[in-house]
Amino acid sequence: MGGLLYRPDMDDVRARLTTWWHGGDIGRPALSLTVPRTEPIEHIPAMPKPPGWVTDYSVSNFDYRVNLSARQCIHTHYLAEAVPNVAPDLAPNCLALYLGCQGVDMPGTVWCKPFVLDDEPDDIPLRYEPNNFYWQFSLRLAHEQLRLGKGKFLVQFPDLIEGLDTLEAMRGAERLLIDLVERPAWVQRQLRRITDLYFHYYDILYDLIRDEVGGSIFWIWGPGRTAKFQCDFSYMISPAMFKEFMLPVLTEMCERVSYALYHWDGPGAIPHHELLLSIPKLRMIQWTPGAGIENTCHRRWWPLYHKTIEAGKKMFIHVEDWRELEPFKREFGQKLKQFFMVVNVPTLQDAETLLKWVSE
Repeated sequence: MGGLLYRPDMDDVRARLTTWWHGGDIGRPALSLTVPRTEPIEHIPAMPKPPGWVTDYSVSNFDYRVNLSARQCIHTHYLAEAVPNVAPDLAPNCLALYLGCQGVDMPGTVWCKPFVLDDEPDDIPLRYEPNNFYWQFSLRLAHEQLRLGKGKFLVQFPDLIEGLDTLEAMRGAERLLIDLVERPAWVQRQLRRITDLYFHYYDILYDLIRDEVGGSIFWIWGPGRTAKFQCDFSYMISPAMFKEFMLPVLTEMCERVSYALYHWDGPGAIPHHELLLSIPKLRMIQWTPGAGIENTCHRRWWPLYHKTIEAGKKMFIHVEDWRELEPFKREFGQKLKQFFMVVNVPTLQDAETLLKWVSE
């Protein structure tokens, strides 16, 4: 083990997060606390942005992606449990790209274009394709990030995504909704294959990017096989359908990693809360209210947080303004220690004030 140029006390960070994941007390909530640097920690020249570049997920220029990776962490102070990292991301559904979707660059993101368009589809010929362009790009980029980051930063998993969200990317939302009613056995067969292939890719990536203690990052560092799961498609289906199609997938996937969190996105997903809490090996839920909705510190969400913590799970939230945490702290008291909070503050003095305050 050892420190990193951008996080010299990385061993201490690993120790605190290991204690926190395992139910120990680190004296406060776990915090991914960052502060902008007034000057970069290293001077790495920026490449000119390629013509037509609209998203930093793009695969249109490998050298520019490498340059972005080299420069990603140099403008940030990493404090508390924040870990400097980069990821070989290509889209917010990389697995769909590896399994046959085409990526379409959009402002700020990449859309996965559906390719299973028949009204009555046969089973999708899903298999591991070692020469798939997107998979090769991810691997090549991850190797470069590991080279660039040696002794400086860690490499995070790309946003793989799984289950119904991946099947929706291949099929399109409207077609998949019809499939759930008219072809449930077909859906179950595709989900089975998607889950198996997810772990084929995950295992390769974990062996490649895990750190020297076997830890890995999937939005948060964990002292072993760490993963973020989700089902944004769930806002379009009932709890009964979620229980039939997605709960078995999530239960199995949580069993196959050591540190699982769930990305729970938007009010439309709230009806599935009880089912999520029933998953034995799901350790943490990340609540994302969605655009135009009250932010994560708003009292509207407090009952959800209480219920989650009382069920033995941890909570993960992004905090827009750390000054909103004062009533939040009064409400949750000792339960606050079960939160992982992502917080960016303007100055090091603000960071020091926040750390002192949440530790009192």
